[in-house]
Amino acid sequence: MTAEEIVVPPALVAAQVRFRGAAGRAWVDGVARTAAEYLDRWRLRRDGPTRSGVAGLVLPVITEDGTPAMLKLQDTDWEHPGEGLALRTWAGDGAAHLLREDPETWTLLIERLDPERDLHSVRDDEAAVRVIAALLNRLNAHTAPPEIPPLADRARKMIEDAPAIAASLADPAEGRLLQRWADMLAEVAGEAGDRLLHWDLHYENVLAADREPWLAIDPKPLAGDPGFELHPALWNRWDAADAERTILRRFDVMVEVMGLDPARAAVWTVGRSLQNSIWAVEDGDHVLDHQQVTIGAAVTRRG
Repeated sequence: MTAEEIVVPPALVAAQVRFRGAAGRAWVDGVARTAAEYLDRWRLRRDGPTRSGVAGLVLPVITEDGTPAMLKLQDTDWEHPGEGLALRTWAGDGAAHLLREDPETWTLLIERLDPERDLHSVRDDEAAVRVIAALLNRLNAHTAPPEIPPLADRARKMIEDAPAIAASLADPAEGRLLQRWADMLAEVAGEAGDRLLHWDLHYENVLAADREPWLAIDPKPLAGDPGFELHPALWNRWDAADAERTILRRFDVMVEVMGLDPARAAVWTVGRSLQNSIWAVEDGDHVLDHQQVTIGAAVTRRG
């Protein structure tokens, strides 16, 4: 197959240009050629339409021995080792199997799951969050390899950046809230843990599978405390009128299933709201996101 036959979805192009500028455009311009090279090198046959997320291009393929798989291409990031190392460490325990990898280019061949059925298909909210918590239990049971970035470093950077970020907010009350989150995080940052974290296990990153009902995909691995994993499952699928009750119900279920200390997990969850808020301000926002404030306020009641 030639590069000309591989169409890069417009949504991926737009996301790469928006978040990475010229570097994203350069990667997009070459990714079809790279995909064609790996289809040939690994003797893969296309088996469906091209898919994508914000950061990667994914092609359904059939391997030389007839195994359905996904060829995933994404740009390298000098600050992060990529998902291949995490998938290798888990070896299919709660996550998709890694079948083949080129760590130099972050090109992955991954067990094919069902891209049409993620946890949004489970309308029972408690059942869906229990699936996430059970998967996190398995993923976090593994010690992070030494190459995985430590959560402790990320936490330290957030604490250092918080005063300037708080001062840049339009509402001084929001600045004080953000600084309060940083002060809470400082209480646990010195004991950030060594578990292999997924960092982004929300409903769309859990897919139905053949060998198990559900498996995780798309890790952004960190080495740290499992309490830092809860936030993505709290962030969506709720109405503003019922937000706090829904968030706390999910939080309590996850803490129970994962065997976490509620107070410590609450602080790490506030740390995720801090992290997301810092990123938003760095991208040009001058107000705190209402959802982050809502999550932070809810879980603080458990702290």
